[in-house]
Amino acid sequence: MSRTKVLIMGAAGRDFHNFNTFFRGNRDYEVVAFTATQIPNIEGRKYPAELAGELYPNGIDIYPESQLADLIKKFKVEEVIFAYSDVPYDYVMSKSAIVNAAGADFKVMGPQRTMIKSSKPVIAVCAVRTGSGKSQTTRRVIELLQAAGKKVVAIRHPMPYGDLAAQRVQRFASPEDLDKHKCTIEEREEYEPHIVSGNVIYAGVDYGAILRQAEKEADIIIWDGGNNDLPFYHADLHITVVDPHRPGDELFYYPGEANLRMADVLVINKMDTADPEGVNRVRESIYEVNPRAMVIDAASPIFVEDYHLIQGKRVLAVEDGPTLTHGEMTYGAAVVAAQKFGAAELVDPRPYTVGTITETFEKYPEIGTLLPAMGYGDQQVRDLEETINKTDCDVVIIGTPIDLRKVVNLNKPAVRVKYDWQEIGKPDLTDALKKIL
Repeated sequence: MSRTKVLIMGAAGRDFHNFNTFFRGNRDYEVVAFTATQIPNIEGRKYPAELAGELYPNGIDIYPESQLADLIKKFKVEEVIFAYSDVPYDYVMSKSAIVNAAGADFKVMGPQRTMIKSSKPVIAVCAVRTGSGKSQTTRRVIELLQAAGKKVVAIRHPMPYGDLAAQRVQRFASPEDLDKHKCTIEEREEYEPHIVSGNVIYAGVDYGAILRQAEKEADIIIWDGGNNDLPFYHADLHITVVDPHRPGDELFYYPGEANLRMADVLVINKMDTADPEGVNRVRESIYEVNPRAMVIDAASPIFVEDYHLIQGKRVLAVEDGPTLTHGEMTYGAAVVAAQKFGAAELVDPRPYTVGTITETFEKYPEIGTLLPAMGYGDQQVRDLEETINKTDCDVVIIGTPIDLRKVVNLNKPAVRVKYDWQEIGKPDLTDALKKIL
């Protein structure tokens, strides 16, 4: 019997997981290619044979998504699996049109086909959009569980931007581990806050193998989601963070709405800085599609070291990269700090950008007068450093989850913004965790 020829569209995350859990070793299908988008420089690689299994002794090539239609015809693809996240519905259906016009079926896999069952309780923390505040929520959940005497291990959504075989299973428990695994800025932003809090966090490519390793040292597993993707594991408690700064997106972005509908607990975050109309609209969405869920109100207050350096100054706001790019936010913690502490002006970095940072603004022109802390490779880190140092400003405000001064050398004063997570009233996360504890 001939095998169905499949192409998987991805961004070095959900695509590999879908392959590992459903297609690897499945003799009914032949995955002829992956495509890659969203993240710079992740195409042109190969999903290695040691991860792909015995049916793929030569591995599987990864192509730019821009070649999608040609690849369907070249490989006589019958099914295309869409496997990445945080995109609007019209974007998804536009890709469907390209696939159908080229002659193939367009499919989105349901989570039950790809979720892995753990021998330990699993709490999943997901979101409806990138930059909603999953990480702060995750760390608060871990703090409460540890206070209850539980040993907790976090498993982060994949970010394998380097050697895929070497990144099969990664464990981070110290700053040295970040260097050992040659982490990008984006990876450091997710892993370092856990390490600083004394937590152990796993990540990588093969999430079955990752889970089995993590289970050996945990009473409870925390799934720390990425983008607005669905959990890779069956969750005993599903928490979804909703962002009132982008009201309405919870019903129009894939697969964020699925997280909204699946959640046992919904957290309305950033209420301290959101417009009341945005909060009300988010509540209406919740009551429309998931009225059974527990709803927790939360804030993300900011704290700034040396805030007096901001007052009256011309400042460059540097924000978390993915939140500004495919997350489509037009401001972040650095901008909030600039406004709160009386900056004279937000300096536009676009006249000063170089190399890959210039390319980022060309791809995402809606970013505006902010600088995304892009750092998916050594060259991009160098371009980021040069852009910051060329920008004509008095002070740099760092609104990223990590202190960029540890990664780039700045030629001007800088202040760092930190943000925390606080519940507002009742119910709170302690109430939500009673099911587990």
